[in-house]
Amino acid sequence: MNKKKVLIISYYWPPAGGPGVQRWLKFVKYLPDFDIEPIVYIPSNPSYPLLDESLVNEVSKELTILKQPISEPYKLAGFLSKKNTKSISKGLIPEVKKQSLMARLLLLIRGNFFIPDARKSWVKPSVRYLSTYIRDFKIDTVITTGPPHSMHLIGMQLQERLGVKWIADFRDPWTTIGYHKELKLTKIAKQKHIDLERKVLQTADQIIVTSKVTKEEFQEKTGQPIAVITNGYDVEKTEVITLDKKFTLAHIGSLLAKRNPEVLWKVLKELISENVDFAKHFQLKLVGAVSENVLKSVEIHGLSKNLHKAGYVSHNEAIKMQKESQLLLLIEIDSEETKCIIPGKLFEYMVSKRPIVALGPKDSDVEKIIIETNTGNYFNYSDYENLKSVILTHFKAFQENTLQSHAIGLQKYSRRELTRELAALMEIVNGK
Repeated sequence: MNKKKVLIISYYWPPAGGPGVQRWLKFVKYLPDFDIEPIVYIPSNPSYPLLDESLVNEVSKELTILKQPISEPYKLAGFLSKKNTKSISKGLIPEVKKQSLMARLLLLIRGNFFIPDARKSWVKPSVRYLSTYIRDFKIDTVITTGPPHSMHLIGMQLQERLGVKWIADFRDPWTTIGYHKELKLTKIAKQKHIDLERKVLQTADQIIVTSKVTKEEFQEKTGQPIAVITNGYDVEKTEVITLDKKFTLAHIGSLLAKRNPEVLWKVLKELISENVDFAKHFQLKLVGAVSENVLKSVEIHGLSKNLHKAGYVSHNEAIKMQKESQLLLLIEIDSEETKCIIPGKLFEYMVSKRPIVALGPKDSDVEKIIIETNTGNYFNYSDYENLKSVILTHFKAFQENTLQSHAIGLQKYSRRELTRELAALMEIVNGK
């Protein structure tokens, strides 16, 4: 039986690190189990802000990978300001009042001259190259994943030129994503983004999103079918895990300037001052890129002595740290726009057997998943007393050596089961 072929167009691919690469790395891993042969198209010379060489080992030697060069403006901008360019490409945009003149200039250029994003120059050469490949190898389904959302423009043009079925996967929203407000967009630039987003949403044969909130948002903009396929967890092989001796509260991943939970720092400061044992055993572990704004806030609240800053680590090391930690911290910006954001690490947190302490906006998708799976507690930014009470309860369980989570219903979030959903969706799209 011949496997059906699907062409997947992505900017992020190993050795890229960070959450953006995980989703399609795992889909590609499991698609052959459902009689689908993935072919991956990526840039040959990308400028990745984070690298994780260990992920290269997860790519099958049998996988067909197509590569074409890309013109990267971040490389040119790096000659002007290496520090600002690196921060912006990581998403670590400083507060407006703390932005240097160069930072403001780079944001202005990024937002208004590179629409929808800094990879727009890759669209035309990619369409030209892939058109020939698709015809020669008789591929009838193309999947694009963004951000960067310029990947969707490649899919849209291939669909228009060749009549292929096109599925657009949105790992994050487009015009309502939080950082859009930071890009100093002119009215003309804002409208261009809106117009491009509308065209993609109204043209794709199938849209995939990672959250119910994003689905509801997009349903107001298009009548095209929209499916929710979340991120998930994979079965990761790790060595025998020994729990931290300290009462660690660990955050794995980037902490942006606005992802700064003052309420949590106040709670921890108070617990340290009130409880000698808590002060002795508590450790705040931050793993990944952390903005100066967050670090300053931690210092102001007197938590520096309890802080362990690990920096960026490989995905394998991050998994190990999750399983070692006593509590896992999940933080999202307190805004309407972030209700739809479900960090990929949530699903890895859920299978770590460690309780989650999450802070974010009320009625978010994350809140619903944590409650549904019984994997932790979710707090709004005004829940001071409840937050303090739960952390203290967890600390007492830590002292009694009984601290762990009791998750339910996680199987549907496994990467293989999610790939089964994707394969079934592709069957429907190709049957139209």
